[in-house]
Amino acid sequence: MKSKILALSLFVITAGVIGLYPMYQQGNAHVNVPVQPLPAQNTQANKIDLVFALDTTGSMGGMIEAAKEKIWSIATNMAQAKSAPEIRIGLVAFRDRGDEYVTKIVDLSSDLDSVYAKLMDFTAGGGGDTPESVNQALHEAVTKMSWSQSSDAYKVIFVVGDAPAQMNYRNDVKYPVSIKLARQKGIIVNTIQCGQDANTLTQWKQMASLSQGQFFNVAQNGSAVAMTTPFDEPLASLSKDLDSTRLYYGKAEVLEQKRRKIMATRKMHEKASVASLARRATFNESESGKINAIGENDLVEDITSGRADLATISVEELPKAMQAMSPKEQQRLILETKTKRQKLKNSISSLAKKRDEYIKKEMEQRGGAKDSLDDQLIGALRLQAKEKGIDYDGKSVAY
Repeated sequence: MKSKILALSLFVITAGVIGLYPMYQQGNAHVNVPVQPLPAQNTQANKIDLVFALDTTGSMGGMIEAAKEKIWSIATNMAQAKSAPEIRIGLVAFRDRGDEYVTKIVDLSSDLDSVYAKLMDFTAGGGGDTPESVNQALHEAVTKMSWSQSSDAYKVIFVVGDAPAQMNYRNDVKYPVSIKLARQKGIIVNTIQCGQDANTLTQWKQMASLSQGQFFNVAQNGSAVAMTTPFDEPLASLSKDLDSTRLYYGKAEVLEQKRRKIMATRKMHEKASVASLARRATFNESESGKINAIGENDLVEDITSGRADLATISVEELPKAMQAMSPKEQQRLILETKTKRQKLKNSISSLAKKRDEYIKKEMEQRGGAKDSLDDQLIGALRLQAKEKGIDYDGKSVAY
């Protein structure tokens, strides 16, 4: 009996020493933190690459503002697929030769905060002498974006404008050639005409037809659904608090990239409408939105999931606020931030559901929004994405 007790005691002591050993290795430089493995990542996730080629001439002010308000709800609608897709969005702003610029390009990215920050800078100006440089915009959308190479990805361009393409410029690739190239790359081209110009109508329909895409017409101001809710302000506030929990680490180039993301987010909180910030919070709460909400190289996620070990990260790679901390202080901050982050996520999830319920009731009272930009654009996206196995059956439109 004594031998059994002695053996059991030795086992307990040995187990305790082994369990405590990591806390004291490397001269007490490393302190254990509870590891909560992340769910397995789906490496075969559906992919959606969406580019807007947007006319930014003087008459397009209403549509540009609609785009700023609606890009997050578009992302949220794409995120509603049964298997959460990886979503990237890009932009090509265009005017005409002789204007301040002909095109401005924002490459495809899953960092939608940074894409949105650049969209916020787009304003209406120039133009006044239609046609516009639609040909150049479309060609650059096809050839200058980092399109997914996967044959299973849903790749789509929406050409948005109120004036036809200028077909008389030299050294200009005409839209039939660009659309042929797009089809070879598996990219669908859809067209959205703003207003009622007859020449634009003819060209926009032909563009969509050549691509086997969709054409639709909206009012000059975009015909987007204007919707605010009592939950927008608290969602925007909680989302800002959640953004403050980011703790990025890495080499100098990584930290610079993350610094730009943080600056883009701050700009958005300062200048975007409360309603658009609420839509962003709803998107970030989705499975697809996680990469935008936090993204890679975040200490909180990587340390608590076991993907990284604080003891192996050099001081220079840590956030500046953590560099002077002791290892115990660093670990305490990571754990406290993890707890705070989870509480914020829970609150955002709860409010996002209430906001969705509120909007559904409001839309029922309005009788729907059949001819709105929202319903037409999302309808086209879902119909075409289904051909790539991205299923939205039974999902209502998110506004």
